[in-house]
Amino acid sequence: MRFIQKLSICVFSLSTTFFSIAFSQSTYPNKPINFIVPYGAGGSADSRSRQIAQKLSVLLKQPIVVDNKPGAGGNIGTEFIARAAPDGYTIGMGNFAPMAVNKTLFGNLRYDPEIDLSPIILIEKGPLVLVVNPNSPYKTINDIVAAAKAKPGVLTFSSGGIGGSHQLSAELFELNAGINMIHVPYKSGSAALTDLMAGNVDLMFDQMYSAVPSIKADKIRPLAITSKKRSPLLPNVPSFAELGYPKVEVLNWQGLIAPKGTPKAIIDRLNAAANEALKDPALRELMLSQGNEIGGGSPAEFAALIKSESAKWSAVVRTANMKPE
Repeated sequence: MRFIQKLSICVFSLSTTFFSIAFSQSTYPNKPINFIVPYGAGGSADSRSRQIAQKLSVLLKQPIVVDNKPGAGGNIGTEFIARAAPDGYTIGMGNFAPMAVNKTLFGNLRYDPEIDLSPIILIEKGPLVLVVNPNSPYKTINDIVAAAKAKPGVLTFSSGGIGGSHQLSAELFELNAGINMIHVPYKSGSAALTDLMAGNVDLMFDQMYSAVPSIKADKIRPLAITSKKRSPLLPNVPSFAELGYPKVEVLNWQGLIAPKGTPKAIIDRLNAAANEALKDPALRELMLSQGNEIGGGSPAEFAALIKSESAKWSAVVRTANMKPE
């Protein structure tokens, strides 16, 4: 009799738990959502996160609070997402470096992007452009390659920090061109570009949203773009593929992520809302005007991108023997 009573209590408890989970998923969201940005305020990741958060807030009918947690190349904020409760009330932006590069670059990374995080949707991806100072003697990619081979370890390239798309693009170019240059990391991409314009470094792979205004103002000169094809924003700038370097293809990307274990129903709800947000004409025009491709699609498609990018860049990091300074 006691056994039957205990069994009944156990069954009731499990039923209640399952009912609670099902109810919470069916009513999701019913309170504010925290949106973690692993970079500082004012940057491109922060700006896009706030734009997406605003659209999602309207669609999900709940406030979304954007919280910047910068540091360690995006690792601090990304780890925070990974360690949060998997209930759909902590999500965030998953970026190129902390999702696909830092696992190999940093030996003490305390999260695994493919194990501890759930992809929701790709938001955008965009190429970088190799630029030099307007007074630079280097007019073409061949000029740079020739100079670098004539004097190995003399040419310098700037970046916004260790392991980001600025540096990775240059490392990939070096490997494919058979050259050796000196990396000069800065605290931000804007600081790196400023020093390039001042003539203190030789070249930089900059993101389109940052480079295009300076190119149009004749403050920097573009030589090549890291997409397979030319960009409509820079129709006269050839791709690396056109110039004989088809493997120098780099697309900086970011998308929404959640802690591993977040219920599929919630992931699908967020995915549907984000796909709808990406249809907004004003947001689409803004993203395209910055040289980016608009994302979208399923969680599985974003997971596949992360996996392929991780494999690609782990090989580059190991081959280039990159180490945080």
